[in-house]
Amino acid sequence: MSMTSQDMNNLFEKQSFLSKLNLFDWGWAALLLLSTGYVWQQYSSLMDVYEAGILFFTSISIIAWGWLWKPVRLYSISVALLSLFAISLYGNDLALKDTNFFLKFLISGESAVMWMSALYVLATVAYFIGLIIGSEFTNKTASAMTWSATVMGLVGLLVRWRESYLIHVDVGHIPVSNLYEVFILFSIITALLYLYYEGKSKTYNMGGFVLLVISSAVAFLLWYGFGDRGASEIQPLVPALQSYWMKIHVPANFVGYGAFALSAMLGVAYLIKDSMIQHGRNGAIINRIPDLDTMDDVMYKSIALGFAFFTLATILGAMWAAEAWGSYWSWDPKETWALIVWLNYAAWLHLRLTKGWRGRPLAWWAIIGLFVTLFAFIGVNMFLSGLHSYGEL
Repeated sequence: MSMTSQDMNNLFEKQSFLSKLNLFDWGWAALLLLSTGYVWQQYSSLMDVYEAGILFFTSISIIAWGWLWKPVRLYSISVALLSLFAISLYGNDLALKDTNFFLKFLISGESAVMWMSALYVLATVAYFIGLIIGSEFTNKTASAMTWSATVMGLVGLLVRWRESYLIHVDVGHIPVSNLYEVFILFSIITALLYLYYEGKSKTYNMGGFVLLVISSAVAFLLWYGFGDRGASEIQPLVPALQSYWMKIHVPANFVGYGAFALSAMLGVAYLIKDSMIQHGRNGAIINRIPDLDTMDDVMYKSIALGFAFFTLATILGAMWAAEAWGSYWSWDPKETWALIVWLNYAAWLHLRLTKGWRGRPLAWWAIIGLFVTLFAFIGVNMFLSGLHSYGEL
């Protein structure tokens, strides 16, 4: 069978990409493969076929991620080293969390999340100071704090994962099962998405706006997790969540949520700058905000990415529902609102791609879309009941 010109072009592009990989790129791949092989050797007897598939798919995805976005390599290595250090300090004694200096004040699951929270808030303030005074040093400091917060957040989740097994093997689970845990995940994913676009656009001046939504998540996290509810305490999973589907459905969902939040905050920045320009106010601060075309483009790319992951998460959720409840779709309030969110962003993308909509209307739509998503995520749990009622506040 002869190859078409399109096949030849695709093959050439793949070869061209592979030819650009250097020794460090292949070293990164080797490191991930060796790590995956070690995990497989140690724990394969405890994994079913689905968990093994998740392990190898995750490894390949992180390799590709590191090839396409090189800063994530240092990020991943930092998270791995700090997490492994914390886990080694624990051994098999969870009580060391209250006596070991490093665990108590730095890298236990709870301590790392507190560092994450403080650093995100400080980064938000620093980004706005950098925007106001036009300081490159302040902006770079804010970016470094955002990276550090994102490291500590993921360390907190990974160490918390180990802590759940130290309580009891039957309690152990991936830490994406309640609002406390998923708000940490939301903050991490939103920050990573922002840091990617920050590097690509080579501007720091979107940071304050995006970090506002992360700081809001942190505020909710602290209110919800450290009050009388005891939400930060590790609890056994309810039966409905005891499934390998949770390990892929929830993270995919929150890539969507994070991308939608990023687009909404860029919509806020877009509207502020556009309004000031229309009123003839072109001061230094306004001029430092990225140009409208840049924000419009990042807003579009973010919603496109979020829509893709949210679609995948919805499909995975339907498959999980079929296994758990015997039906792919039950018009449960959570499912219904997930469909509303999907239709909302499908319409957003349709009008941009086919009707050529740009600018203010889509910026407003992105902001309103975040409130629709927020209701689907939290409001349904607060005001409606259904098959997902285990997620109530």
